[in-house]
Amino acid sequence: MRGGRAPAILLGGGAALLLSLLWMPALLPVASRLLLLPRALLSMASGSPPSQPPPASSSGYVPGSVSAAFVTCPNEKVAKEIARAVVEKRLAACVNLIPQITSIYEWKGKIEEDNEVLMMIKTQSSLVPALTDFVRSVHPYEVAEVIALPVEQGNSPYLHWVRQVTESVSDSSTVLP
Repeated sequence: MRGGRAPAILLGGGAALLLSLLWMPALLPVASRLLLLPRALLSMASGSPPSQPPPASSSGYVPGSVSAAFVTCPNEKVAKEIARAVVEKRLAACVNLIPQITSIYEWKGKIEEDNEVLMMIKTQSSLVPALTDFVRSVHPYEVAEVIALPVEQGNSPYLHWVRQVTESVSDSSTVLP
């Protein structure tokens, strides 16, 4: 709702209890995941890897071994140049360009609003540091946005393809821009 608050629904004690009991089974999977959150956050905050690697799924995919990285660019020309370079260098298997996004952010004490192109880059999680270094070396922004999220699940053949396409880079110790 623009300029207002969402309407509140007032229920009597019995109705509220009934609704909470009906929703309880739906919330159990979420609650069980939330219980694991403090341990994951602790390992991220300490900078140490999790105590055990996640188990491979029945497809052989190890959750989190592929990442989706996001980079914003000032225009399509810059985005295409960076996208082509990261694919050619095998730092990524695929890059999707999402045009005409609007970014609103604070920069040097001032609220800014810009039209940008969003790059969605699929790569091995182990290549994210090299990908970040490369993007920073060629990106026109003073501070380039490079953020990556691990892929927990997906189409197994696609995830294996991402790993296969980028495998030769992950085997070498350095990637030069």
